[in-house]
Amino acid sequence: MSVSNWDPKLISKYNINGPRYTSYPTALALSTDFDKTLIPVAIAQGPEQLSLYIHIPFCHKLCYYCGCNKVVTRHQHKADSYLDALAQEMALYQPLLAQKQIIQLHLGGGTPTFLTEVQLSRLMALLHRHFTLTPDAEISIEIDPRSCDDSKLAHLRTLGFNRVSFGVQDLDEKVQIAINRVQDTALICHQVQLSRQLGFSSVNLDLVYGLPFQQPDSFASTLEQIIQLQPDRISLFSYAHLPERFAAQRKLDDASLPDATLKLQLQSMAINAFVAAGYQFIGMDHFARPDDALAKAQLAGKLQRNFQGYTTAGQNALIGLGVSSISQVNGVLWQNGKELPAYYAAITASQLPVERGFSLSADDKLRAALISQLICHFELDVETFSRQWRLHGFWQYFARALERLQPFMEDGLVEVYAGRINVTAAGRLWVRSICACFDAYLSQGQQRYSKVI
Repeated sequence: MSVSNWDPKLISKYNINGPRYTSYPTALALSTDFDKTLIPVAIAQGPEQLSLYIHIPFCHKLCYYCGCNKVVTRHQHKADSYLDALAQEMALYQPLLAQKQIIQLHLGGGTPTFLTEVQLSRLMALLHRHFTLTPDAEISIEIDPRSCDDSKLAHLRTLGFNRVSFGVQDLDEKVQIAINRVQDTALICHQVQLSRQLGFSSVNLDLVYGLPFQQPDSFASTLEQIIQLQPDRISLFSYAHLPERFAAQRKLDDASLPDATLKLQLQSMAINAFVAAGYQFIGMDHFARPDDALAKAQLAGKLQRNFQGYTTAGQNALIGLGVSSISQVNGVLWQNGKELPAYYAAITASQLPVERGFSLSADDKLRAALISQLICHFELDVETFSRQWRLHGFWQYFARALERLQPFMEDGLVEVYAGRINVTAAGRLWVRSICACFDAYLSQGQQRYSKVI
């Protein structure tokens, strides 16, 4: 496929803040008025195989663009205290997960490679002590190239990690200086090559578009160099400039940021470059080689989306550990406290450090499945979907959504037939806005997502 849709009218019309739909409803629906007794029930009644996410919040340096939950520190011992708390949280979950298997494990952050080799060994030992990881489990970690030398990368492999994701963002030095994340291209190339030599089965590279001083010429150079590295997957994220929420972003000069038209041009350039290089466009922010598990799952109609993005392990089977982490199992969402003091206080009291939660209604589950289908596969077979969900009168049920889809249909971004919804090639750039047409919370006028990108 090829996309090139920089029509200023469309950009003005559809380039609005909205959910990325890593869940439906989004995490903004979570409430402190949540019955925590729903958690053990959801886990017990949930699938036998789960994914596990561990949030490591610490970073050595502050990246100005970052909106993640993080703690910038030079004090390595803080990670030891955090691992103490994680051990206690694992112990609280252990009886709930005793009959479950972990088929995917992911360390995110923050900067997971903030941890030393000794601390990483301790963390993996704790995980194996408390949970059952399948022999073929996918074990992945997000890596800041600046905090992972050859020895640590090799150590990760010996610990059982088989997938690595390097935070690149952009290879242009001017952009790197602006976002306070200067990293040598030669270092990234070396680590990618070493990862293959060490036997990691998958290498992912993260890029961000919409950063300060990004221009077509320099961004094209970054894209070319990324393609030459031949990663198995590429993540392409849109920079969300929300300085009112993230203090570090106030250090960025607004005038240096690409406007909406240029930002869309950068996105389109990347999509076209990666597709031309043989990557499958998985969705709004992911690309994969045709032999990759994500690509195969999409072709088989089995791709799903959860709080970690596109996944092969199910959108309703995720346990999150650590500060701010989110879980979703069997129609129940819950999130740990976002601040370390509150997280530690709950752990000290031998309580799950859950601060907010939400239990999906029947309507929520129906809409979640529909949105997931569109954002993962860009089409929906109305008859098949209605049969699966025992829904009579699909278009009567979604009459309001059909009204909201009309402008997208008129602009050639989506095609709607009696038995099918199809997001066109151009419409893929606006797929989350198309999905928002089915969002009951937005259609009720609850603008809870207005600051989420």
